Amino acid sequence: MKKRTLFKALGLVACLLNSRGAASLAVAAQASLANPIVAPNGIVVQKLPAVLAAPRLLTFAKMGDMIVGSSAGKVYRLKAPYTSATTVVDFGGQPHSVSMRNVGAAQELWIGETEGIYKAIYDPNKSYKKSDFTLVAALPGGSGHSTRTVKISPDNHVFVSLGIQDNCSPQYLDDSYSFNERRGGIFELDESTADATKLVPYASGLRNPVGFSWQPETGVMYADNNGPDHWGFELPREVFEEVHQFSFFGMPWYQVINGKVTPDTCAPQDRAPQPASKVSLPVATFNARSAPMDVAFIGAPQLVTAWSGSALVALHGSWGIPPGGGNADRRSPKIVLVEFVKGKPTGKVSDFLTGFQDRTGKRFARPVGLAFGPDNALYFTSDSEGAGVYRVTSTAAAHIIH
Repeated sequence: MKKRTLFKALGLVACLLNSRGAASLAVAAQASLANPIVAPNGIVVQKLPAVLAAPRLLTFAKMGDMIVGSSAGKVYRLKAPYTSATTVVDFGGQPHSVSMRNVGAAQELWIGETEGIYKAIYDPNKSYKKSDFTLVAALPGGSGHSTRTVKISPDNHVFVSLGIQDNCSPQYLDDSYSFNERRGGIFELDESTADATKLVPYASGLRNPVGFSWQPETGVMYADNNGPDHWGFELPREVFEEVHQFSFFGMPWYQVINGKVTPDTCAPQDRAPQPASKVSLPVATFNARSAPMDVAFIGAPQLVTAWSGSALVALHGSWGIPPGGGNADRRSPKIVLVEFVKGKPTGKVSDFLTGFQDRTGKRFARPVGLAFGPDNALYFTSDSEGAGVYRVTSTAAAHIIH
């Protein structure tokens, strides 16, 4: 049985095989249709009609409102059934990420923008001005890798990720570095102080960790990373990492090449803040230059129960091309499934949604944000081609073949 494609104005259905009853997905041939998004059997993908400019990460409020950040300066709100969008706040800059935090009976809306993280009490009927938001903590700005991802942990702590300036910037999350050089990892907001505005380094040595989330069974954080460009088109592979407090992933001083920690001579080795022996190895990898974005873990009864506990990762696809290649040779955008069994990663990565780029190199969407809604559907955004929000649901036909 093969995956098949069928594109309509609002959806498509394709097929899934799994001989082991685990979360892996079969590889199948792609049909050449106008917009050939390929999905597992019984999985339906719909592009919602709401119009949004350059949507990025998204989240949901308690009452079901979908909140979407963007790289176009706006934060959007979509009320169920999410067919139209209004502007929550014309924030300016790049409010790439949004997250909701429970505070008693209320919720706070958090925004991650290039130079800071902000919050305001969320009112589902209110439109905001930027001045309605409190700047909780300033972040290092500057050029290169300008997105800042803010997320709330299951125990209600605030985390924010940011990348280093470029391939080889010797920047590091540590108080011994000047403020603007504290880049390349994940901060945690320390709320034990009187003003609760201090960001403390949680994990370091990541070139550009756009996506991270927590595995629901274990509560362990996992993050992806956008690797460097100067090694060529095939190396190093993009990494998916298990993250703990004080984790060090080596970049830009070290890269993991063919499973081994390898010095990256573009960064001065005598300035490496930790030795190679301290570098944590990835639990899964993706093709180099895939540009991983958001991470979302599947929980029952979302999609197919057998996938519960596994992670979905949005791969934006490469801007670069291999030597002598063209647009058709770029890494294709896709959404992949990183398999977890009993709360632990197996290292297996399978395609979940593909077909966003055709054989000529034309792209139909570039997945960025991922989030499960109150209806247990998966929602994802595309910020350029096919810009908007997409809904992914499972039907009674969605199943695993043993």
